[in-house]
Amino acid sequence: MSRIFLLLWVYIWIQCPVFSQVENWEQKAKEMVDNQIKARGVSDHRVLNTMRQTPRHEFIPNDQWPYAYGDFPLPIGYEQTISQPYIVGLMTSLLKLKGNEKVLEIGTGSGYQAAVLSPLCNAVFTIEIVKELAERSAKTLKDLGYDNIHVKWGDGYQGWPNEAPFDAIIVTAAPPELPPKLFEQLKIGGRLVIPVGSIWQELWVITKLQGGIMDKESVIPVRFVPMVHPKKPIPNQE
Repeated sequence: MSRIFLLLWVYIWIQCPVFSQVENWEQKAKEMVDNQIKARGVSDHRVLNTMRQTPRHEFIPNDQWPYAYGDFPLPIGYEQTISQPYIVGLMTSLLKLKGNEKVLEIGTGSGYQAAVLSPLCNAVFTIEIVKELAERSAKTLKDLGYDNIHVKWGDGYQGWPNEAPFDAIIVTAAPPELPPKLFEQLKIGGRLVIPVGSIWQELWVITKLQGGIMDKESVIPVRFVPMVHPKKPIPNQE
């Protein structure tokens, strides 16, 4: 009976996509980067290498593990998603990080984007409006050993003034127009990567020039969840 049970267990283990996905996630991540991201024009080798080494399945619910390295966003609860890998790679590369930057992320979500940013810069400050997601992503990032990421439950429209200015800002939800406080908290020469729009959204790269002048470049059409104001003011978490 024990031999039959063992054979049955081995068969289930081989057939089950969740187990096989986790077992060979490094190969899946490499294929994801090579086939979805590099092949579509993202060439920053630091970004590509980091995404090959980041376990995307750790940032999504277990029942989504079989799809963790596919070319699409995935639900993470609370009407939020983890972004399509190509978009994560593209937006990260547009920041043009060198390694010593202080980066603000608006929309922590699952924590995956912050994890990708972590080895590419000096420090990541990330804000999430959904308290449960902020708590969950903070725990995930801590458990995985990311020690330069600071997670806060808060209103992304307000930025993180006590830590400003930032060398780079990335926004992973779409406001109808550019939040002025985010631009204010950007250093001169800094880059802000943000999707903007309601029904129709565009990915913008905004550079802050001397005198506070805004240089704006449209990259591609995109589709993100809306960036929302909280229904009630969120207590200061500083």
